[in-house]
Amino acid sequence: MRIGIFGGTFDPPHTGHLLAANDAYEALGLERVLFVPAAGQPLKSAIVASPTDRLAMVELLVGDDQRFGVDPIEIERGGLSFTVDTLRALRDRWKSDATLALVLLLGADAAATLPQWREPAEVASLAEIVVLSRSLTGGAELPSVPPAIAKVLDTRRVDVSSTEIRARVRVGRSIRGFVPEPVAAYIEGRRLYR
Repeated sequence: MRIGIFGGTFDPPHTGHLLAANDAYEALGLERVLFVPAAGQPLKSAIVASPTDRLAMVELLVGDDQRFGVDPIEIERGGLSFTVDTLRALRDRWKSDATLALVLLLGADAAATLPQWREPAEVASLAEIVVLSRSLTGGAELPSVPPAIAKVLDTRRVDVSSTEIRARVRVGRSIRGFVPEPVAAYIEGRRLYR
């Protein structure tokens, strides 16, 4: 069983996240991609929406697509989210499956910080690390690839970011097309990012 683990703040989740997960699912032969929203990120201080809101938005992003799932493990644990703790917990959860292979899916920005993570060598021993690069030049976004990276997977380039979406909401511009309709409606209904 090959499971992709796609973590992040998802503040908010957007179509770029969904397309990257789709590309990874197809290219890596994954049985499922689990989106894992972080409660708090040690290397990122500015998380705007609450963990509950971000979890709800990721669930709306994924919808009923059976290729994808949402795991609240880090939000339920609370505090700072360390990938090594999450991977250990997931391995323990599925310890009876001898075929389990976890594939940690990282954006290029997260991969660049891998040496600063808690127990990066242990992270690499618990999961195959694949960088989802939005570059068309074979991973040129990564000036130096840490040795723990097993693969750099080129994904389609979608110029949309959570930062841009928050900025658009803040000034009253439409986010239709940047996020699926249910996520846009949730942001509007909860008056997030204003």
